[in-house]
Amino acid sequence: MAREKIVEQYDVVIIGGGPAGLSAAIYAGRARLNTLLIEKALIGGLATYTNEISNYPGFPNDPKGEEITNLMKEQAKNLGVKFKLTAVSSVDLKGEEKIVETFRNKYVAKTVIIATGGRPRTTGAEAEENYLFDKGISFCATCDAAANTDKHVVVIGSGDAAIEEGMFLTKFASKVTVSVMHDEGIMDCNEIAKQAALANPKMDFVWNTVAKRFEGDGHLDTVVLKNVKTDEEIPIKCDNCFEFIGYLPNSELFEGQIEMTSRKYIPVNEKKETNLDGVFAIGDVTDKWLKQVATAVGDGAIAGTAVERYIAEKEIFDTRIMQKEKPGLIYVYNAIDAEGRDFLAHIESIETQFDTKIVVNRIDTYKSNGLAMKLGLDKVPAVVLTKEGTIMHKLYELNEEEILKYL
Repeated sequence: MAREKIVEQYDVVIIGGGPAGLSAAIYAGRARLNTLLIEKALIGGLATYTNEISNYPGFPNDPKGEEITNLMKEQAKNLGVKFKLTAVSSVDLKGEEKIVETFRNKYVAKTVIIATGGRPRTTGAEAEENYLFDKGISFCATCDAAANTDKHVVVIGSGDAAIEEGMFLTKFASKVTVSVMHDEGIMDCNEIAKQAALANPKMDFVWNTVAKRFEGDGHLDTVVLKNVKTDEEIPIKCDNCFEFIGYLPNSELFEGQIEMTSRKYIPVNEKKETNLDGVFAIGDVTDKWLKQVATAVGDGAIAGTAVERYIAEKEIFDTRIMQKEKPGLIYVYNAIDAEGRDFLAHIESIETQFDTKIVVNRIDTYKSNGLAMKLGLDKVPAVVLTKEGTIMHKLYELNEEEILKYL
C-alpha cells in the first residue's frame, strides 16, 4: 500500500538553493512569509565549488564561494526560512494553489520561485570529471581569471563566449591556447571577435581539434587534444583549462507547464514573473545575459520582494476588490497623472450618492500595476463595475453620468 504523503502549507516554496534562491529566501523571510527552500544537492549551488570569488561586492579578500553562501544560508535561517535537502519529484504550477512534491512530502504553496540554476556543458572527454571546478577545469573567466595571472591556460571552444572570455584571460594569463574544432581561420564567433583574437599575441590556436583526455596528479596539468581529421593526439601542458561550449538550464522539471525558450531557458519580466500566475524564476535558469553570483543575488532580491507584493495584492483582490456582497465600483488610476487625480472627486461624489449600497475601491498604480493587471485593464485611468464578484463593465472614458447609468 502506497504511503500517504505529508502535506505542508507555505506562502512560498523556493526550488533551488544557490545564491539566487538564498537571496529570495532572505527577502521572503524578512517579509515574514512562511518560506520553504528545497535543494537536492548542496546549499549554495555551483558557487560553492568556486575556490575564489574576487568580484562579489563587500568581500575584497577573495573568499571561497562556500564562505559567502554559508553566510546567506545562516541569514535565511535566522529569518525563519525552512530548508529541505531533497529532490523535487514533480510540480503542478498551473492552479491557484501550487503543488511541489518530493518522495515523502507534498507542499502546497501560494507562490513558487524557480531557482534551479544551470550547468555548463562539458566535453565528455576522458577523466574530465576528475578535474572539474577547483581541480583545473573552470567555466567562468570572470570568476577565475585573476587566479591565472602569469599562467598558461587552455580554452575549449570557438563561439562568442569562448573567444571573448579567452581574450579577457589574456589580461592575466601569460598564454592562452584555444582548441578550435574547425579548419584554420574558421570560428563560431562573430567576425570582430575573431579578428581581435587572431591579432592577440597571447592567443595561440590549435585547429581541427577537440578535447580527448585530461591528465594530472590531483590537479590538471595536461589537456590532450585530438585532431578530428588525423586522430593525432596533441598534449598541451598547462596550468588550467576553461571550457566554453555552452550552458544547460536545469528546467526539465517544468517542461510542459511553463513557457520556455528554444534553449529551455525560462523567460521572465522585470519582476521575475513567468507566464504562470504566482510562479517566478530567477538566476541561471532564466534567459539572461550575465551569470554571476552578484546578478543571481539581484534576481533573488527582486523575486522575494515581488512575491510578498503578489501575495498581499492577491489577498486584497480576492477579499476586497472582488467582494460579492454588494455591487462594486473600482477606480484605477495613477497618482502622477493629473486626469486620474482630478476624477477622484467624481468617484467621491458617486460614493456619496449611493451611500452604503455599493462598495467603492480606489487603486493607485504608481508603485505597482499588479491589481490593474488582475482586472485585465488595457490602460488607466479606468472604472471597473462588478456584481456578485464578477466584472460586468470596464469603462475607459471618464464620465460621471455614464458611470451612473451603468450603476
